[in-house]
Amino acid sequence: METLILLLALFVLALFLGVELITKVPPTLHTPLMSGTNAISGITLVGALLAAGAEGSSLLVGGLGFAAVTLATINVVGGYLVTNRMLAMFKRK
Repeated sequence: METLILLLALFVLALFLGVELITKVPPTLHTPLMSGTNAISGITLVGALLAAGAEGSSLLVGGLGFAAVTLATINVVGGYLVTNRMLAMFKRK
């Protein structure tokens, strides 16, 4: 029970810190941050693929791995589309 409370407090602290940091970022830095986030999501996708394809895992682990692969793929593709659109705004016409 103590561990759960500690983890919940850590999650709330990380959530608060994330919101504070994102709101303080100027718009000119959103594109580089998006690119960095896409790289992290790519690492998440590799981990999700490893979890989904693990031998001898239960049906729950396989299902959660499949959901993680699906969501991480959507995140990576959407992030790159947003980054591409933002970079297109800076191109000379």
